[in-house]
Amino acid sequence: MQLDHYRLLGHSGLRVSPIALGAMTFSTDSAAAGRNASRADSLAMLEHYARAGGNFIDTANIYNFGQSEQVVGEFIRSDRSRYVVASKYTMGMTEGQPNASGNHRKNLRESVEASLKRLGTDYIDLCWLHMWEFRTPVEEVMRSLDDLVRQGKVLYIAASDTPAWKITEANTLARCHGWTSFIAMQAEYHMIDRTAERELIPMCRDQNIAVLPWSPLASGLLTGKYSRADQGAPASSDMRAGRKAGLQLSGAINDRNLAIVDVVSRVAKSSGATPGQVALAWLLQQPSRPLPIIGARTLEQLTDNLGALQVELSAQQLAELTEATRIEPGFPNKLYANQRLRNMLVDRNAMIEGGWGALYGP
Repeated sequence: MQLDHYRLLGHSGLRVSPIALGAMTFSTDSAAAGRNASRADSLAMLEHYARAGGNFIDTANIYNFGQSEQVVGEFIRSDRSRYVVASKYTMGMTEGQPNASGNHRKNLRESVEASLKRLGTDYIDLCWLHMWEFRTPVEEVMRSLDDLVRQGKVLYIAASDTPAWKITEANTLARCHGWTSFIAMQAEYHMIDRTAERELIPMCRDQNIAVLPWSPLASGLLTGKYSRADQGAPASSDMRAGRKAGLQLSGAINDRNLAIVDVVSRVAKSSGATPGQVALAWLLQQPSRPLPIIGARTLEQLTDNLGALQVELSAQQLAELTEATRIEPGFPNKLYANQRLRNMLVDRNAMIEGGWGALYGP
């Protein structure tokens, strides 16, 4: 697999790279440190990704409060048509203004106009609703997004951090009215947290919606950089102290997750790859064909992540990783694993070929 082995994005004709470059760390600050990359480092990563054939860049208005969009805009300016640029709206950019956040029409319009200026372009390829806020009526959201598509300021729309039932409701409403529908879904999805497989992933497979996992390396946990010595309370209670402190505060560095990292590291050693590459390769080989969004702070990290495209896990390795990271399916999914119930409903082979087996596996 290569970055220029493009895939169709959901039920659209838009062709994108199998790995998207996330720009959350990109900054215009030359003294950026910790979580962010400097302007020079950000541009170097964009150039490296593009030279390797990548065309899919994911940013948001809130990333470093607009600095990320500015860096991306500077990079794409010389060859705008080559790149598929995705940005997001919803999160508040200004304190003290009641309408400066949310899914509603006013915030959408003002957020997109501001993003267009920072990106230095007259259209956004893919506009993400960053998170569903459960206040704005779904009719207002979908009609407002469709208006921007009709105006040519947005080409496609997608939903991030939104329940499966709400995405389905929104797309059904859009199709009934002839409005633009969501073609992609963004969610946290990796071997540490596979809960998206309960509802979101089956919904996407059924509706032909692209799956874009964010934080596919679980904030660096799956790279193997943290050990059991890092368990316990952080030295600082400030989330800005660093990613490690954030993981410690959230309790993510625990026995269960480190046991998963041990399996990933063992598979990586036998494959001649790094743990991070194995974690990304596992995602790329899932039946839902996810397109991971990789974020990096240095060119070295980005190069390592892109190396996952050259890693092909064997059936045995996939099975080992899948078993080690298995989650409880929850109701009603646990019923689908009941073979006796399946046999009472329909022939087993027919079930696997066309029914829930196509979504949830045999």
